[in-house]
Amino acid sequence: MSENNLKTHYSAKELLELSLNNLPNSVQAIIYQAKTKAWKSRKRTARGGGMEYEFKSLPREIQAEIILKLAQAQQSTEPTQKKNLNYLPDVVWKPWQTANERQKSVAQYRLTIVKAIAALKATGLTSQKAIALVANEYNESAGTIKRWFYDVQAFEPSDWLPLLLDKKYAKRRQGEAEFTEAAWEAFKADYLRNEKPSFNVCYYRLQRAAQEQGWTIPSSQTVKRKLEREVPLAQQIYLREGEHALSRLYPAMQRSVAEIEAMEWINGDGYQHNVFVKWHNGDIVRPKTWIWQDIRTRKILAYRTDLSENSDTIRLSLMDVIYKYGIPRKLTIDNTRAAANKWMTGGVKNRYRFKVKEDDVVGIIPLLGIELYWTSIQFGKGHGQAKPIERAFSHGGLGELVDKHPTLAGYHAGDNIYNKPDNYNGGKEGVDYGVFILALEDGIRAFNEKEGRETEICQGVYSFSQVFERDYANAHIRTASSEQLRLLMLMSEAVTLKKDGTFELNCGGKVHNRKNRYLATDLIASNHKKVIVKFDPSNLHGSVYVYSLAGAYLAEAICTEKVAFGDKAAGREHDKARKQFVKANKSAAKALQT
Repeated sequence: MSENNLKTHYSAKELLELSLNNLPNSVQAIIYQAKTKAWKSRKRTARGGGMEYEFKSLPREIQAEIILKLAQAQQSTEPTQKKNLNYLPDVVWKPWQTANERQKSVAQYRLTIVKAIAALKATGLTSQKAIALVANEYNESAGTIKRWFYDVQAFEPSDWLPLLLDKKYAKRRQGEAEFTEAAWEAFKADYLRNEKPSFNVCYYRLQRAAQEQGWTIPSSQTVKRKLEREVPLAQQIYLREGEHALSRLYPAMQRSVAEIEAMEWINGDGYQHNVFVKWHNGDIVRPKTWIWQDIRTRKILAYRTDLSENSDTIRLSLMDVIYKYGIPRKLTIDNTRAAANKWMTGGVKNRYRFKVKEDDVVGIIPLLGIELYWTSIQFGKGHGQAKPIERAFSHGGLGELVDKHPTLAGYHAGDNIYNKPDNYNGGKEGVDYGVFILALEDGIRAFNEKEGRETEICQGVYSFSQVFERDYANAHIRTASSEQLRLLMLMSEAVTLKKDGTFELNCGGKVHNRKNRYLATDLIASNHKKVIVKFDPSNLHGSVYVYSLAGAYLAEAICTEKVAFGDKAAGREHDKARKQFVKANKSAAKALQT
C-alpha cells in the first residue's frame, strides 16, 4: 500500500464507518463538527448527494487515525515476506518464559506501537513522519518509540514481542543466575517463619551456609529485592506473623449508617486509661471506663468508670443511656467475660463464653428486647474494625482529650511501655479521683462537641452532638417503663431453694468459707427447686426478690446470715486481692527452692 491509496475526500458516513476515537458517533454530529471547524468540502457526485470533506483539511489527529486504520487493515491482508534468519528464535524467546505478567503487559503495549509505525511506513510515509504520528496518537516520546522500533528491525515481526521486554529486567534476570537455587530455598525457610528473625541475621546465616555448601549467593540487597519481587508482601506477613496479621491487611468494610436512626443502634467497649488515679480505697490504679456510643452519629451517650471492666459498669452505664435517651433496638459489644456475663446476656443462644443452659437467668439485654450483636472473632483474635467506638480510643481520641488533660499533668502512664513521659512516676502517686472524673467529663464533652467531623453523617461540618440532637428529634424512640429501669438497677442469680425456704447467693463472695443466707417464709415447703433472685448489688444485706424461672414474682426474702460482703464490688475486689496474695507468695516460695 502507498500513500496514494488514501482517498482525497471522505463523506461523513465513511468517516463514521472508520470508528475514529476523535470523531463523534453519528453522521449528524460529524457534519455539525465539519461546519463549526470549517473543513474544506465539495459536493458528492455519487448517488445520494451530500458533501465530502478534504482529507488534508481534517485535524491532524483525525488524519493520523485514518492512516493508522487503513495501514493496519492493509497490513493484515498482505502476505509478509520472510527474512533470512541470522538468529535463533528459541534464544530470543527465552527471557519471555521468566518474565512476570506486568512485564509481559508492557511488552504487548510496546508491540502495538511498533506495529503501528510499521503499518504507516507501509503506506509510503517516511520513518520520521510515521514515528511522529504514532507518538502523538499514543502520547509517548518520539525518541523512546523510535528506539523500540529500531531495536526490532533485524528480526521477524513474529519475534518482536520478547525483544520489547524491559532491558533492565533482562539484566536483572541474568544476575539472578548467580544465586544457587538451594541457597535461595534455605534462606526462605529461615526467614519466612513465625519467630520473625531479622533479615540481616538470616543473610548472615546464609553466608555461613554458603561457605560450607559451596553455594553462590548475591549481595544482601539483591536477596532483599528478590524476596520483595517473588514473595508478595501478603504471603510474607502470613508466614511471619500469622493469619490474624494477614487479615488486617484486608480493608475494612465501608458500611453506610444513613439508613440507621439515632439511638436505633449503639455499641460499647471498655477503655483502659493511661493515667494513674488515687482510688477511694487509697490504691493507685489505672481505671477502666465503659463507654456507650450511638452508631449513626458517633456521639458518646454514657459511661461509667471502675477499677476494671465488669458487669456492673456495663449495666449501670446502659441504664444511664436508657434513662436519658430510651431503649436502643440493637447493640454491639465484644465477647468479653464482663459483657458476656449471664446477668447481662443470659438466654442469648449465640453467646460464646460460658455454657448456655436451659435454666439460665434471662439477662438484662434480652429482657429489654434489645437485639444483641457480638463483634466477630477472626483467626483467634477480636475484630476491632467491627465497632466504631474503637476509633474513639485511637489517635486524637480519648487518650489525648482525657489522659493528657492539663489537670492530670504529672500522672500520665505513657501510651505504652516503650513510650513514657519524662515525669513518669511509676504509679507511686496518683491524681485525686474527683479531679480525674472532672477531666473525664470534660474530655468526653470535647469529643462530642468538636465540629468538622469527617464522618458520613457529620460531612466535615458538624459535631457528633449537633447531628445527634438533630436526628434524635425525628427518631422513633422506645421509652423505658419504671419496671424496666428497676431491672437495670437489680441483678439476677439463679439459686437452689431449700425446703425450709432458704438459699445462698454467690455474688457476695465468701468470708470464712460462708455465704450470705436468705429466707423467704412464703416459699417454705414450696415445690420450687430452682428460682431466680433479683437483688441490689450494692445492698446485699437488704431484702431480695424471688421469681420463678418463667419470670413470675414469688416472694420477698430477707438476709438472715450477713456473713459475707454487703456489696458485690467489695466481694469482687476482695477476691482479686486474695488471688494476687496467693500468686505473690507462690512465686516467692518457688524462688526459695531455686
